[in-house]
Formats: sequence, C-alpha cells, structure tokens
Amino acid sequence: MLSLVTYLRERPGARVEDVARAFGITEDELISDLDVLPLCGTSFRGGDLLDIDTDGDRIWWRNPGALSAEAAAPLRISADEATALLVAARAVTTLPGLRESDRQALLRATAKLEAAAGEAAGASSRLSVTFESEGGVFADVDRAISERRRLWIRYYSPARDEVTEREIDPIRLVSVGHTYVEAWCRRSEARRTFRLDRVAEIKVLDEPSAPPEIELRDLSEALVQPAAEDPEVIIEVSPGGRWVAEYYPHDSAEELADGGLRITLRTPDPASLRRLGLRLGGDGRIVAPQDLADSARQAAREALAAYEEAGAEPEEAGTAPRGAVSEGTYDRQEPGR
Repeated sequence: MLSLVTYLRERPGARVEDVARAFGITEDELISDLDVLPLCGTSFRGGDLLDIDTDGDRIWWRNPGALSAEAAAPLRISADEATALLVAARAVTTLPGLRESDRQALLRATAKLEAAAGEAAGASSRLSVTFESEGGVFADVDRAISERRRLWIRYYSPARDEVTEREIDPIRLVSVGHTYVEAWCRRSEARRTFRLDRVAEIKVLDEPSAPPEIELRDLSEALVQPAAEDPEVIIEVSPGGRWVAEYYPHDSAEELADGGLRITLRTPDPASLRRLGLRLGGDGRIVAPQDLADSARQAAREALAAYEEAGAEPEEAGTAPRGAVSEGTYDRQEPGR
C-alpha cells in the first residue's frame, strides 16, 4: 500500500484496471485498499489525511501535497512519551555499577529533555522505578567487559535445578525483561546467556577475556535463538498443547490428524525441555531423543509418587494438576542453560 501511494501520486486519474494489473491484484482488492488509504496520513488533523477517491473507473488524489516535504510538520514528543523517557532515564542513573561518565552524560541528556518537555515533565517526577537487586553482579560484569577480563561464576540453572561453576568471557549486557550477560562459556565451549539474578557468586579474574570472533545476534525478537548445529527435539502435542509452537522457536510444526502438532525444534541443552514435558501433562509428549523422553517419564513418575506419599491429590493440596508446572514458573525468555 505504501507503493500504491507513490504510484497514484505520479499518475493522476489512473484507471482502476491498470493499477490493479500493475500490482497483481483484483479490482475489488484495489477498491478495498482505496477505502483504507483515506484513513492514513501524517496526522489526524484536517488536510493531513490522504484525500483519495474513485468513481469506479479512475482514481483521483485530491491533496497530493499532504505528503510533500514542505507540508511536513516537525515531530513533537508527546506528554506520555516524555514521561516514559524521563522515568526510565532517572531510573538508569541510579543503577549500581554504572560508569560515572555514562551517569553524567545521562543526567545532561535528562536535563535537556526536561527543558524541552516543559509542563509534560511534571508527571514524571511523581513516578519512580526500582531495579532488581542484582547491582553487585551487574557492576562486576560491567567492569569485566570494560577491562576485558574473564569472570568466574556460580550459576543456578532452574531447568536442571543445579548450581554449576563456570569461567566465562563476557561479551555484552542485554536487557530483555531481565538483565543478562551474553558470554563465551569455557565450560561448554559455546556462546551462552546468563541471567544476572541467578548468579550465586561472581569473581573478576586476572586472566584476559578472549571470546572468539562471533556475530552479535539481534535479540529484539527473543533471547533464545537455537543454532542449526544444536540437537533436535521432537514433541507431539494435542490441540491443548498447540501453544508450544507459539512460545518456542521451532524448525517445523506438522499438523496431526487429531488437531495437534508434531513440533521439531533445536536446543543446545535438550534436558532443559524436560520441564516442558512435565508441564504439558496429557496434552503432549516428547518423542525424541529417546533418553530425554525416558527422563521426562521418570520425572513424572517421581512427581506422582511424591503426591501419593503425601496422601493427597495435587488438586486437594492446592498445587498444580498432575504432570503440570505452574504458569508462574515458566519464563519463555529464559535460556535454561
């Protein structure tokens, strides 16, 4: 439709059949698009919306100057946008471990934004944000990155319910819901992502950090991005488990006769999906690899045995249904490594 706007501006009075043919659509589809275009423009003020209509044979654009450079008004920040920026900026300036030069630069930028926002800045002074209590770890990671030094950490992995010791070469800090450090893990000899609030202990080592040359990933879509060389896992789910295909990056999702899916995905640590198998309960099962499927079944048996020993069904005890993991324990962005 953006191309259609440019096309019509250059061809006043274009014939409907010619435009439809040029864009490879039917005339009815074109008329439907033309009904939407008058709702578009640089703003909702009079004269800024596109004034495009048709008599069924030809298309007329009454105000092509609405999109000209001369008619464009300077962009202005809204009160809501100013409030959000100022609250976030003030919160970041209090972040433990922030380098003083960065803090001063942020304070100067905040002062300029306050002056530009005028009265709109008033609301932001009544709001505040508190970060998670991970400041000491953040400071050590930030220092290690700036000084190019290796880190030693004790890290809790909820997927395996264990604490491991690792030496990592930090690459960068990222924030996707929580704060993470992306690093080269010397224990696994691969890139890994660690959530800071799950670091039980941390030390900055004297050894220089020397991660291999790797391409930084775009993490805006998801934190976990499986690689082609990662092990393959196959899961079959009933209609009640189709949500797995929406929450987990996967290679394929084949439709099954009962309305379910056969999902193929990859992960560097297949054992981290055992909890998914438990959470699915009767809505799905792990098909491959076989050792992971066996492990999930054994974990389910142990969970049922624990309930039987307690002498109560899960529902009676006020916990999650059999074979399930409560929604609150699931973090779709946590790598579980």
